[in-house]
Amino acid sequence: MRGSSTPGPNTLTADRRQILVGAAAVATSLAAPARSQNLGPRIVVIGGGFGGANCARTINKLNPGALVTLIEPNSIFTAPPLANAVLAGLRPIGAQQFDYSRIGEEGVTLINQYAVAVDAASRTVTVRDGSKLGYDRLVIAPGIDLRFETLPGYTPENCETMPHCWTDGAQAVALRRQIAAMDDGGVVVISAPVNPARCPSAPYERAAMIACYLKAQKPRSKVIILDSKDSFTLQHQFQAAWTELYPGLIEWVGRSQGGNVTSIDVLTKTFFTDFDQIRADVGNVIPPQKAGAIAHAAGVTDHTGWCPVDPATFASLLKPDIHVIGDAAIAGAVPKSAFAANEEGKICAHAIVASLAGKKPAAPKLTTTCYSLLAPDYAISSSGTYRPKDGQYAEIEGTGTSSPLVAPRSLRLQEANFAEAWYKNITREIFG
Repeated sequence: MRGSSTPGPNTLTADRRQILVGAAAVATSLAAPARSQNLGPRIVVIGGGFGGANCARTINKLNPGALVTLIEPNSIFTAPPLANAVLAGLRPIGAQQFDYSRIGEEGVTLINQYAVAVDAASRTVTVRDGSKLGYDRLVIAPGIDLRFETLPGYTPENCETMPHCWTDGAQAVALRRQIAAMDDGGVVVISAPVNPARCPSAPYERAAMIACYLKAQKPRSKVIILDSKDSFTLQHQFQAAWTELYPGLIEWVGRSQGGNVTSIDVLTKTFFTDFDQIRADVGNVIPPQKAGAIAHAAGVTDHTGWCPVDPATFASLLKPDIHVIGDAAIAGAVPKSAFAANEEGKICAHAIVASLAGKKPAAPKLTTTCYSLLAPDYAISSSGTYRPKDGQYAEIEGTGTSSPLVAPRSLRLQEANFAEAWYKNITREIFG
């Protein structure tokens, strides 16, 4: 990991590298002759996050005869849920990191490279070394890319100075070190993006986790959230918790109050907004987002930068033999979250297996819960159940719930325990 002795997403041991390179060679050799050898259907999944990894593993279990290949450039997956606790010193980064060995042991072929092109006409995927893989069905779970072009002055080349901590686990360690090095009385500024975005409640959880550290170690400091929106998920619950837990430490500035960030000066750590400029001692810039790059290369994104899909199967509405799951998909009322991606991976896997067997996929129902940890013993959550309606997922009336605005601390502790238990269960389910 950059700036740390902790192994990062791009760190490979020699043995692990050899295994993955060998797997890539096997996958490449299998791609072309699969039909002539009368082997099972070739399923390629791009992206090894909560959606893609679980989709690959589920297809492999449901159809043992299928040739399932998972293309994922990183050998280590850094999980976003609860990762903000790293900033408070409540969790080590290692608690967020998982490898793909269990998935490989179960028979999924792993290719540790970037997918760089998709030819839907010939049904092939090209990876960075030039190898091509044929497929009968393709699933793209590319996550998100950051739209740096929307924030003049903030670039992929200088973002280490003001880390985004949104797609790179190493940056959590870097931001944590910057906060620890900041003088007491310093200001941490977070810019929150417009929706749709990955983990819509995460910037506000992040503010609480940073304030948790500041309260204990640098009580004269503060956190300012510059928001491109005038409201956010569970806003009243978050603000009540901030007042209760961290009075005076967190300031939220909505769009109409001047919170919309229009440009960044990284050298001086200055945020320019519609009406003002705010200098930070530590800056956390979270840019607007879009579907990951391979989704654009595959031609499954529309003018919004996201991927329209059939909610029953997650088949692309632009390229029907390609399925898109996770944060990149337009899934109506379903939030872009790890819980949702995991559910979408299962739904997509079952739909593909049913379709290959000549059967109609079952009507799906998708349930999600999103937890936000605000202190070691304090969490809030929201949940809902969704089903397809008019070509999109809509919440089933009466299923949406959220943490009460006023509750005893015992309930907040219970939710914190639920969050930890959910995290352990979902990572065990996918990564073993």
